[in-house]
Amino acid sequence: MTVRLAFDDSSGDIAARAPFWRSRRWHRILITTAVLFVLFCVATAHLLIWPDRGMPPKVDAIVMLDGPGHPLDVALHLAGQHRAAFLVVSQGRPIAHDPCPPTPPGVTLICFHPRPATTQGEAEFVGRVADRYHWRSIAVVATTPQASRARLRLTRCFAGRVYVITKPIRLGRWPYEIAYEWGALVKAAVIQRGC
Repeated sequence: MTVRLAFDDSSGDIAARAPFWRSRRWHRILITTAVLFVLFCVATAHLLIWPDRGMPPKVDAIVMLDGPGHPLDVALHLAGQHRAAFLVVSQGRPIAHDPCPPTPPGVTLICFHPRPATTQGEAEFVGRVADRYHWRSIAVVATTPQASRARLRLTRCFAGRVYVITKPIRLGRWPYEIAYEWGALVKAAVIQRGC
């Protein structure tokens, strides 16, 4: 008795016949996606949620950037402790009801409306004023998610030391701020590379 077996070689090996979700290619796509997601989360945590911050006891100027949450109270508190001889307050776009805050005793107050009304415009103004007064160090007061981008922008326009102090934002603003700051940070790092 002779037994004949018929094999169909036209479909290739067994791995080629497996569903796509079981294939090695699919596994590589999943692993790559997972690694990229973890890297994105780590970068977001380091750059936007818990950025480097802090300042020495004294700097030449405290610079408050405009933004959501308007961190004026933090800037005024630092100036009231006489941590700098100058307090520079960005008022963003000109608004009639947005006057300069009261000047803390013994501190020179400089209020300005940046042109353009962006972090880039603020950095350019601070760079010019720092040259005029020969500052060697500044403490930038910004909201937490804005801190890394503020440091990047200001170090391009100011040759001295840049320290960052942050003001937290409301929990409900975080999703929007993370999306906005990623776009603004990429723009600052890739497109607008100068002062």
